[in-house]
Amino acid sequence: MRKIDVNIKFLHEVWKENKLAYATEHSAGLDLRACIETDYLEIGPGEKAAIPAGVAIEILEPSVAAYVFSRSGLGTKDGLTVSQGVGVIDPDYRGEIKVSLLNTSDKTRRITRGQRIAQLVFMPIFQAVINPVEELGSTDRGAGGFGSTGKN
Repeated sequence: MRKIDVNIKFLHEVWKENKLAYATEHSAGLDLRACIETDYLEIGPGEKAAIPAGVAIEILEPSVAAYVFSRSGLGTKDGLTVSQGVGVIDPDYRGEIKVSLLNTSDKTRRITRGQRIAQLVFMPIFQAVINPVEELGSTDRGAGGFGSTGKN
């Protein structure tokens, strides 16, 4: 597994009580925690909330970005998912990471201070060289989408 250097600035006292570390030797993501000032925050059905993670990062590899993904247990059990699907943290961003959670359940959900709310994954990025053309190359699929290749 390839490793990269990332500088982390801890912005909230939640991180004095908790270590930012991979849970297992082969974990892909670092757990981000709710760094809220109150004991808890409630998110109603269909509502979303931007929750500070109490960290800012400096990715020392310009070809890598950080991505904020939902925690599978929080999404499956409580219906709390990252609202935009995946959050992208560009390598030149230096502000505090915030996690926008969406409550997809039919019940009000409670996030407690210091609770693990999302995971941060580092992956390579590619910037496209834009080549305007009159026609695109053909394929067997063509422009078919949204189930055009079958259901199974």
